[in-house]
Amino acid sequence: MRRLSRRAWLASQARAAPSAGPLFEQTDVWVSGADGYHTYRIPAIVRTPAGTLLAFCEGRKTSARDHGDVDLLLKRSTDGGRSWSSQQVVYEEGGTAEVTIGNPCPVVDSDTGTVWLPFCRDNRRVLVTHSTDDGIRWSWPVEITPHVKRPEWGWVATGPGVGIQLAMGPRRGRLLIPCDHQTLSEGRRVKRSHVFYSDDHGRSWRLGGWVADHTDECQVVETADGRLLINMRNYWERDGGRSERGGMRAIAYSSDGGESWTGLSFDEALVEPVCQASLLRYTLASTRGRNRLLFSNPASRDKRVRLTVRLSYDEGASWPVARAIHEGPAAYSCLVVLADQRIGCLYERGQDHPYQRISFARFDLEWLTEGADRPA
Repeated sequence: MRRLSRRAWLASQARAAPSAGPLFEQTDVWVSGADGYHTYRIPAIVRTPAGTLLAFCEGRKTSARDHGDVDLLLKRSTDGGRSWSSQQVVYEEGGTAEVTIGNPCPVVDSDTGTVWLPFCRDNRRVLVTHSTDDGIRWSWPVEITPHVKRPEWGWVATGPGVGIQLAMGPRRGRLLIPCDHQTLSEGRRVKRSHVFYSDDHGRSWRLGGWVADHTDECQVVETADGRLLINMRNYWERDGGRSERGGMRAIAYSSDGGESWTGLSFDEALVEPVCQASLLRYTLASTRGRNRLLFSNPASRDKRVRLTVRLSYDEGASWPVARAIHEGPAAYSCLVVLADQRIGCLYERGQDHPYQRISFARFDLEWLTEGADRPA
């Protein structure tokens, strides 16, 4: 048999390889009913400095209910989301008792490499664990409730989604966790988004500011001018009686690192059926040629369907790019930027209802923009 030279072999591989072009592919990470859990919900995902993807969710043992025997689960990927590890329990409590451990909201400290994971117990207490080895092992959780929750607040939730680390200005390095809470006002439950933060790399945590009424699940991004933009689930139509403010995302800004927030405005381009959404910085003009923000949610005013990823070039003022990654039932999602500058989205989807599986879609900017944009 004639052996090919190295040059000839490389040439043959180049001819056999598919031409470069837009990429979109996805795989299921959790399938409800498999591996000992009735339902998997509330996805969150981060990329570590080593490039490992850490995907978190709630494992709901016996039903799809928000409260019950719920555990905090993890899978890892070291190949950009093409394959995933076996399931790992990060934390559970009480065996088969109805203790709800959930609302994962991880944040990566790029200065130390530590992954911090705040979460909730029964939506009354806030705990935090951390990993220093790419999510292989996790510390015993520490309760931080007295430092990040006011005494008059009842229900509280971290995330869901991810926290961020501030990269600009005097508060550079701050770890910031988006949250929400409920309180009673004149006998009625009122929901509000808020944040808490750490300025000492996770050794201590402090409560930040909260936003106006009728908001809750939220995500935060640092804008190119150093402000913070908080993007929130909107209850103004249902709880505030203001139909002209319904069916779209609410937003506010902070100029002091999340310690206070402006009044609300509403983004008519970001329609929603009252559901969680994901917001993430993709690129900055200073390093990648253009400012780009990513956003994902079910793009519908009345149903949790059509999981759509959007792109903004003007820090969220407009969203000229939108492409659906799943047309059918879909709900919560979480975006991540991969090590090769491709984009990942961990999200809930199904055929009959949105909570049949949690899938990971990976795609590039060329696919998202249908060839109109590519990363520098």
